Amino acid sequence: MNQTFTFSVPHLRTERLTLREYRVEDFALFADHLANAESSAHLGSADRATAWRIFSSHAGLWLLGGAGWWSIEDRQTGQLVGSVGAFFRDGSSVIEMGWNTYRAFWGKGIANEAAGAVMQYAFEVRREPKVRALIASSNESSRRVAERLGMAYEMETELHGKVINSYMCERN
Repeated sequence: MNQTFTFSVPHLRTERLTLREYRVEDFALFADHLANAESSAHLGSADRATAWRIFSSHAGLWLLGGAGWWSIEDRQTGQLVGSVGAFFRDGSSVIEMGWNTYRAFWGKGIANEAAGAVMQYAFEVRREPKVRALIASSNESSRRVAERLGMAYEMETELHGKVINSYMCERN
């Protein structure tokens, strides 16, 4: 018996941004971001084939767990400025957030705005009890985003063989 599954990625809007599903035409900027040593310093850079696997898995998370990654689009220009996600990692019951702003848009508050919208979605729409973010200790800008969102340092943990910091926020 063949079954067809459809799932619509919810669109989220802020004053300046639209968070929407990944599209194939988004891939070039995504791959460029991961290939750039400065942009991917905390994640680790990736060649085009690896970037495609990451991009595809980000999109596929929506089908597997009802949560995943969004492309961040500037509402005024339609330009892609990064990506943000709320997803479940490896069967965890705690939703995890992540964010990436493309290099040309660093320092403009995009990560704060997009991640704030995703946290609100996680707590108010999905009714998640907690949200976690895993952040490299050297990633000061992401740590500041987490703290602005009300996340607090939880513990050191490991991700892909690297020591990383876990930040947590619980729903009020």
